[in-house]
Amino acid sequence: MGPGAKVSMRHKLGAARAALTGLTLSAGVWLTAAAQRVNDLPGGPAVNQLNFAPPATRIAEEQHWLHWFMMGICAVIFIVVFGVMFYSILKHRKSVGHKSQVLAEPIWVELGWTIVPLLIVIGMALPATKVLVAQKDTTNADLTIKATGMQWKWGYDYIKGEGEGIGFLSTLDNNHRVMSNSGSPEATDDYLLKVDNPLVVPVGKKIRIITTANDVIHAWMVPAFGVKQDAIPGFVRDTWFRAEQTGDFYGQCAELCGKEHAYMPIHVKVLSTTDYSAWVADQQKAMAAAADDPSKVWQLADLVKRGESVYAANCVACHQASGKGAGPIKPLDGSALVTDADHNKMITVMLNGAAGGAMPSWKQLSDTELAAVITYAKNNWSNQTAQIVQPAVVQSARQ
Repeated sequence: MGPGAKVSMRHKLGAARAALTGLTLSAGVWLTAAAQRVNDLPGGPAVNQLNFAPPATRIAEEQHWLHWFMMGICAVIFIVVFGVMFYSILKHRKSVGHKSQVLAEPIWVELGWTIVPLLIVIGMALPATKVLVAQKDTTNADLTIKATGMQWKWGYDYIKGEGEGIGFLSTLDNNHRVMSNSGSPEATDDYLLKVDNPLVVPVGKKIRIITTANDVIHAWMVPAFGVKQDAIPGFVRDTWFRAEQTGDFYGQCAELCGKEHAYMPIHVKVLSTTDYSAWVADQQKAMAAAADDPSKVWQLADLVKRGESVYAANCVACHQASGKGAGPIKPLDGSALVTDADHNKMITVMLNGAAGGAMPSWKQLSDTELAAVITYAKNNWSNQTAQIVQPAVVQSARQ
């Protein structure tokens, strides 16, 4: 074998090795991606989803039928109109000898292009109106729940029906916030959809949802239920659904409500009537046990411990566990406002918010919860002030 042949062989071997290495790397990347691939989330979004979410209510089923009905009519109109247009252009073009003509317009033509579109519009409007009217019929509800949008979580209050008096906040699970902040979240089926307290309702019952908001416009939307209703500050709107199957169903705030808009999920857990009654009983027992007397005088250690749990549930997402804040979020560690001996300054911020809404109002928390979290901030990290804020002080400032 000559020198030229040897060089050529080396080049071929080098190319083969490079190709093999590339295939190996590609296979490794593919296997890694496959191992991290997420799955469809029952009651929530699906991978590469193109169609609507599978319906879980009769209204959602009718919306799906209406969608395809309208799409069919539009497709037929598109095909007929453009078919006639392109046929006329091709068959009657000047290059094959056709000449333009001035044609008379008989009355049947005028009537035809007026009446036919009118009939089409009526044929589309009738079923659409039927579904729309059904969507707005919130009468005779078995259960009425108020959903209050706030930056950036949902507050649920059971107003009428079984479970009346139950109320809680529903916030994105903090582990998902941590995953998002990491920049490389794990492949999780319910990513940014998991909450600490889902809304719980019974199957087969008509649920009326009253929406409002504390700060800016939000929107309560669960695709599987065919429900989307704006939540507007100072106004009350309502919608309804009747889930026909048990399970977990997911949605999100569908109105751009600020920088945390992507972290405001909705999770509805539909239970059997028996399980729902058991849940209501457990919630009522827990509420009775947790009921606080604002006149109670707390010890510093006990109030700080209570405040730690309140902080973890409501404040840690923005101010961080370290109290250092992030980006435009001001730190609590070393803050002059937090360490100030005038407790009313921090209480005012907690009750009314600050910085144009960047710091939201926390009026929805009880007097004891506000006193606890303020005391926690004043005595955590480097803020070892030994100051204590009693619930009675918050109650007085709230009035």
